[in-house]
Amino acid sequence: MSDAVGTPPKTRTPAAAEPAAPSAPDRGGIDPRLGLAGASLGAVLLEACGDGGSGSSPGGGTITPAAITTTQASRFLSQASVGYGRTDVINLAGSSYNAWLDTQLAMARPQKFWDFLIAGGYDAAANINSTAGFDAMMWSQLINSGDILRQRVGLALLSIWVVGIDGLTSSWRSFVMAAYLDGLWDNAFGNYRDIMEFVSTSPAMAQFLTFLGNSKANPTTGSIPDENYARELMQLFTIGLYQLNMDGSQVLSGGAPVATYTQADVSQAARVWTGYTLANTDNTTPARMRLPLIINNSTRETGASSLLNGAITIPAGTDGATARKILLDGLFNHASMPPFISKQLIQRLVTSNPSPAYINRVANVFVNNGNGVRGDMKAVIRAILTDAEARDDNQVTSTSFGKLREPILRLTQWARAFNVTSPTNQWPFGNTSSTANRLGQSPGRSPSVFNWFRPGYTPPGTAISAAGQVAPEFQIANEPTIIAYVNYMQSLIASGAGEAKPDYSSLTTIATDSQALLAELNLVLAANQISSATIAQMKSALDTIAVTTTTGINNRIYAAILLVMASPEYLVLR
Repeated sequence: MSDAVGTPPKTRTPAAAEPAAPSAPDRGGIDPRLGLAGASLGAVLLEACGDGGSGSSPGGGTITPAAITTTQASRFLSQASVGYGRTDVINLAGSSYNAWLDTQLAMARPQKFWDFLIAGGYDAAANINSTAGFDAMMWSQLINSGDILRQRVGLALLSIWVVGIDGLTSSWRSFVMAAYLDGLWDNAFGNYRDIMEFVSTSPAMAQFLTFLGNSKANPTTGSIPDENYARELMQLFTIGLYQLNMDGSQVLSGGAPVATYTQADVSQAARVWTGYTLANTDNTTPARMRLPLIINNSTRETGASSLLNGAITIPAGTDGATARKILLDGLFNHASMPPFISKQLIQRLVTSNPSPAYINRVANVFVNNGNGVRGDMKAVIRAILTDAEARDDNQVTSTSFGKLREPILRLTQWARAFNVTSPTNQWPFGNTSSTANRLGQSPGRSPSVFNWFRPGYTPPGTAISAAGQVAPEFQIANEPTIIAYVNYMQSLIASGAGEAKPDYSSLTTIATDSQALLAELNLVLAANQISSATIAQMKSALDTIAVTTTTGINNRIYAAILLVMASPEYLVLR
């Protein structure tokens, strides 16, 4: 996303720019026996994602089938969770979507991020200037926690309200992030207005978008308040660059889109974000990083502020907390917020290009949950996942529906499908953001406020772009990153990560039958979306691996999982 108004904030890095054309990939690490997994997948993925043509577009409402098939259950769970196994599929097939949602939405968090760090002793003084425990904390929750819907929605919120640990400037950075993530995860099933309030008083966001210690204007020196958070609060977190209709389409004037705010509005809003500081000065422990920011009146702007053509007006002399409330309430009630946020949540959970009707239905639930409440996240999540467009089985063959699976979610799905455990709670997957030999993405390590990929990104020079559609995750997908993913997963599938090992015992009894093995993996990992033609190719490759020994059986299992997880029909989820 580019800036329409104002000067770039300090955290905008080259990673937020359009990606350069991929260089020629190094194929040296690919085992030639893996066939499809060793192929050049970049162009194939683009084709698999669709050419932007028309697909089915259900009329509206929700679909409640008389009985959920295992295929439907797996497809639903791939949209609603960070990963699942065969038992989850069977249990959902014997229940209903709403019953599953009721259970997940009522589930208390088994453990907070902060508590994981404390239990691991990471609050020791030696860790004050390190990020010790951070990656283990992230993977522990994403792979091991039972609240699989909350984990998925938490990641979705983190992709909107972006903070990356490498952009923090204080001590106790793991704890700063833990407190921030706990706030997002705790409020994932609450109200969006509460998320706005939490983030706006969070030490993590105040560091990442540089309003910690922000001071009022000084006429003598010519300094003005930092505008970073004021801008991104509007542009990325609430109302977007352009005014929207409820179906996500742009409001036009004379054929041109209408901006939601101007640079003058940014300057006026920045006055509100002055005076913010940490709650106390005790840095001997990380405890203060969990407390909301306080306001130092000596550095706070007390003059009047007015923005969005007077829709938000803060009188002179208003105290800091009230000024914040007026501004956040004004943005929360802005007409563009429901479609702007609803579309992004749909993109993160279900499909990159939701129809206007789908956006409109969810946006209306954002406005009113049925009981007059605006911003009810439980209602919005339910509306997204049970919408007719999301649940329509015909979408599996649509050329305009679906999304590329994020690398993080591929790893967590594998880990949950095969019961990866970490006996000493180290979860040694570490930082997986390397594009050379890891996933090219790592939870909580976004390089900029624009996340790993932008919601409006489209691969240049493709049919997707020509059709005016988007494919956000493709911003981090090219031949080198896909090859790195395949190589990394090849190692993980066979050996795990350190002490974090998978359990393939459920597959050993069927590994001698390649067709049965692939059928199981197709259901649990890919919701049966891998075609029979592709399965036949995979079977031919697997049948060349002898299974007369335990080693042979294991090798066939490893190869089968990798072939499935490297196939375009798995990587592009419909």
